[in-house]
Amino acid sequence: MDQETVGNVVLLAIVTLISVVQNDDGDVASWTQSKPPPQPPRQKGPASYTPRFFAHKVEHESRTQNGRSFQRTGTFAFERVYTANQNCVDAYPTFLAVLWSAGLLCSQVPAAFAGLMYLFVRQKYFVGYLGERTQSTPGYIFGKRIILFLFLMSVAGIFNYYLIFFFGSDFENYIKTVTTTISPLLLIP
Repeated sequence: MDQETVGNVVLLAIVTLISVVQNDDGDVASWTQSKPPPQPPRQKGPASYTPRFFAHKVEHESRTQNGRSFQRTGTFAFERVYTANQNCVDAYPTFLAVLWSAGLLCSQVPAAFAGLMYLFVRQKYFVGYLGERTQSTPGYIFGKRIILFLFLMSVAGIFNYYLIFFFGSDFENYIKTVTTTISPLLLIP
């Protein structure tokens, strides 16, 4: 792969890899162990969930249910962790599709910025969901707005392609300028 092609997708690849790390800690081998490893003392409150990964939290809460394998039902805390994780997993394919479409068809930098913002918002949603349900609402709404922005970037890129194909008019520079200018507005709650 030549350097120019790699340069066109490197930011999208970085955001994708960060999202994979956030979504799963990759410690699948620990799920099959017969005896769970010793866990550090558990802190109280949502601040204790911030540095950990989503899948790890589900696994940890599952192990506190006096069972060796993953269980879907359990305590209220486990139900909240499981539901928050499942909601994040359900939105993940949509996020990846619009992230890559927006980055490839429109502009990589605003798409990568929006992708990083989405990962931050997804973390905020997850942590908020573990507290009161009303704490997760801002993260959910903010995430929907970012997905909409990425979707509109993708549509603009497709529209520009057909303008070039049928009419020979290229609005790529205008679209990149608009998306680059609008992307910092995603920071406004």
